Amino acid sequence: MRPRVVCGIAAAVALFATACGSGTGGGPSAPVTVQAGQGGGFPVNVADCAGKETTIAKAPARIVTSNAASLELLLQLGAGDRVIGTGFPPGKGTLPAALAERGAKVPALGDKGIPKEKLLGSGADLYVDTFGAMPMMGGGATGPSEEEFAAAGIQHVYLLSTACAGTPKAAKAPRTDLAGIEEDVRRLGTVTGTAARAEELVVGMEKQLGEVRTALAAVPEERRPSYFVFDFDAGTKQPVAVCGRQVANAVITQAGARNVFADCDADFKPGSWEDVVARNPDWIQLAVRNRGSEEATRKAYDEAEAFLKGFPATQGLKAVQEGRFVRLGSEVTTIAGVRNADAVRRIAATVHPDLVKSPDAAKSPDAAKSPDAAENGR
Repeated sequence: MRPRVVCGIAAAVALFATACGSGTGGGPSAPVTVQAGQGGGFPVNVADCAGKETTIAKAPARIVTSNAASLELLLQLGAGDRVIGTGFPPGKGTLPAALAERGAKVPALGDKGIPKEKLLGSGADLYVDTFGAMPMMGGGATGPSEEEFAAAGIQHVYLLSTACAGTPKAAKAPRTDLAGIEEDVRRLGTVTGTAARAEELVVGMEKQLGEVRTALAAVPEERRPSYFVFDFDAGTKQPVAVCGRQVANAVITQAGARNVFADCDADFKPGSWEDVVARNPDWIQLAVRNRGSEEATRKAYDEAEAFLKGFPATQGLKAVQEGRFVRLGSEVTTIAGVRNADAVRRIAATVHPDLVKSPDAAKSPDAAKSPDAAENGR
């Protein structure tokens, strides 16, 4: 049987692979290689960040994931029962409620990155790598070599939309759409024999994104508000700039806003409050990590907002003065996954409330007060 080729992992995460139809500038994407309804078609060829191909002969039975992001995708695809371990295990509240119980049952092989010996001795036949050689994330020089993976019988695949951002192959232009993330979903579905489910997930993402695109089609670029992601958990002494190659830039762009740090050539970069003040954003996202309960998470949002209102450098910002805050979790904004489409809808409904309805609009009034919902400052 001729191997099916899943294209794109060789491409840079920042922009994904133009040859594989992963949108590079928000324009139309070319047809992707993975087609709906073709699940179970093995063998499959998958390339790494440097273009080297791995042949997956059959659906993996014992999967290890590098962190909660790849674990969540496998759970969404219905392959969670095959995951035998993970690094960076999901904290309470990290995963969607429908997946939390199953996710909690996956053994943690490391509190952060998985130690090399433990990964090689895990008994896995597939390792799904969200990080690649990204510094400090368990990859690169501290992780197993490809020869060591092969000797242990573990095949090594990457998530295109995250693992390759820091490689020499990385594209330089800002990421402006979610096509590469959708391709990751399809690719992982093909590798695990769950392609039909992957297509369902992508269709659901595209439905949300399409509704937002249609609603905002007539809004010119100059009317799209500027937007700053304040990563409160990264510390307040020096803000972190969420740059153009980060998935959040695509989320912000698709939501009809303009990332104030879209021009920095990286995914994340240390910034300065002087830079934030100079760019004077129209909106500020209070991006905090889920604390495991609604009360604790809301408290974290309150603390982030109080800091900006009390800090001399930021209290005069337009967004702070006008209370233009978006309360939306870090996980759904900066980590590639199915829920990025929901983040697009929530941001768009906040910054363009006259054009886009909140996903909570059809629920009870109290639903919109969820700590993971985008909402204006008081």
